[in-house]
Amino acid sequence: MSTLASDLVIELENRPGALARVATAISDAGVNIAAATCMGNGNTAELHILVPHSEPVYRALANTHGPSVTREREVVVVQAEDRPGELAELARMVSDAGINLDIVYVATNSRVVLGAHDTEALKQALDGFSF
Repeated sequence: MSTLASDLVIELENRPGALARVATAISDAGVNIAAATCMGNGNTAELHILVPHSEPVYRALANTHGPSVTREREVVVVQAEDRPGELAELARMVSDAGINLDIVYVATNSRVVLGAHDTEALKQALDGFSF
């Protein structure tokens, strides 16, 4: 079973406290961040967060007058087992369907987040995934 969610990219200043301020604003808005990954390069960093609905995040960040969402895209979230070979099996199913992944990360509760140009085809390819 797979579900759809939003992967939001927020550009941050790469300095102490930047992540804390953004995470606080989002949590104060009542939004649970289901997954996050942050990669910095010099003076900036890109924070990817997984949320079920993006609108409250946009509003929360607008109220802080700080960083904002620079990109948003729909991603497929799959409940996976925490075992060796699970990601390989998912990747093989997607590859066999002729789909190229461009986002992959692990979320809380052993969920795997996958993104591709054709989200609907990706979702269909993963519908047969068994847990």
